[in-house]
Amino acid sequence: MNTHATFDLERLTAVKTAQAARLLREVRDARIAGQRPRVGPRPEIGASWDRMLASGVDPEHDFRSGVLSTDEVERRRQTSPLRHILPVLREGLLSVADVAQHIMVVADAEGRLLWREGNKSVLRMADGHGFEIGADWRESIVGTNGVGTALVARRPVQVFSAEHFVRTHHRWTCTGAPISDPRDGRLLGVVDISGPLDTMHPATLALVCSVAKLAEARLREAHLTALDRLRSVAAPVLARMDGRAVAVDGHGWTAAVTGMPPVDRLALPKSLVDGRSWLPALGMCTVAPLPGGWLLRPDDEERDVAGPGAGTRVVVDVSAPHRWTVAVTGSADCWTHELSPRHAELLYLLAVHRAGRSAAGLAADLFGDPARTVTVRAELSRVRRYLGGLLAHRPYRFQEDTDVQLLLPDDASRLLPHSLAPAVLRARAAAEP
Repeated sequence: MNTHATFDLERLTAVKTAQAARLLREVRDARIAGQRPRVGPRPEIGASWDRMLASGVDPEHDFRSGVLSTDEVERRRQTSPLRHILPVLREGLLSVADVAQHIMVVADAEGRLLWREGNKSVLRMADGHGFEIGADWRESIVGTNGVGTALVARRPVQVFSAEHFVRTHHRWTCTGAPISDPRDGRLLGVVDISGPLDTMHPATLALVCSVAKLAEARLREAHLTALDRLRSVAAPVLARMDGRAVAVDGHGWTAAVTGMPPVDRLALPKSLVDGRSWLPALGMCTVAPLPGGWLLRPDDEERDVAGPGAGTRVVVDVSAPHRWTVAVTGSADCWTHELSPRHAELLYLLAVHRAGRSAAGLAADLFGDPARTVTVRAELSRVRRYLGGLLAHRPYRFQEDTDVQLLLPDDASRLLPHSLAPAVLRARAAAEP
């Protein structure tokens, strides 16, 4: 729905919180009724409301799925990398949250609340909203909110009053930022600051974003430390070898290499075992375990004389609303890689345009600006780290002898719901009645 202006959260809440909340209720009610409001919602909120209307979430009544058992919560805590960054999150947010009458919540990638701390009176209020340990706060369950919407959009989001799709949450404000694993881009969860309506402050978004980035930096430091440990073990082993060999961690990041140009990262099968395995960047390899990683020795005498994609099947799966993958099946093995939002867009476009797209064409498809070729080339360079020789360039495309399959949502209007890329928006619009 087109409107002449969008809701300016920072300006209106700076004047009067109650007035801004009333205006937002009018905007929300008009959208639900299919009418044209005086102003439109902010883009990220409008996109979430559209998802809620399409999926049938009840805008008037709260729905709560079952809370996880204490044992299941503890199991998830112990297996989540988020536990390693709790000190960073607490140091950056808890003191501010307590003074500002907020609470800090940390949820996993499925929207389940695993940790919750902060102002005691607000914690009691949160219980009344079902905002408790083990609760399910996915957007598809409870509507637009700082946890679930940040998970779907994979970007920070602030949700104020009636920007919450479900009416029972209108006296609440929340700000969430996703946290990703720097090793593979996998979404780990969300850190969120929430509180009563009158505690809202626009600067909270910048604070939560900064602390989330700091937490990701701490995870990155831990990863580099682990790589250094692996390098100290692998370097003497590689020094005694002839031919090509590389030591990588469990996510494919290179610790040491001999007899071949160094690469930052190699794509690994989902389950790598001692023995022999096929890798897109190296071909057939002998695989041996190392403490904290793997030793890979390519079979130089058995290099494939066919094209790099011969006998290889690639499945680009963008059928789900917020988890996308590329799966590669070769002559002797298969593996799956979870895609970031940008890489999901890129591989979707390359799967649609099998003849290929120039950097300028992809820039126009992604950003509406054919001049942004530097960004496109940088992202495709990252894609090639795990797809290796399966991608050609000039123009960018999958190798001709590669069997490529694209899996789309049943409802094409819900293709890559996070995306604002012009090519994706056109594909969604073409699917609408």
